[in-house]
Amino acid sequence: MTDRRLWSYKEIAAYIRVQPDTVRSYRKHGLLPPPDRMERGKQYWYAETVRAWVASRPGNRGRRSD
Repeated sequence: MTDRRLWSYKEIAAYIRVQPDTVRSYRKHGLLPPPDRMERGKQYWYAETVRAWVASRPGNRGRRSD
């Protein structure tokens, strides 16, 4: 089953256990995939996109991959 929930910086940060500003920095430096959707100027990613990104990140250091 495909997970199509949309996550903001806040949900991504909670998932990888960092602060939302850290996720924004990842995006600014090209370390986060492009957003899947834009709504009212805000960026969102599908949960499955985030999980795939986390699984492929170098230096994952045991962060969540479920």
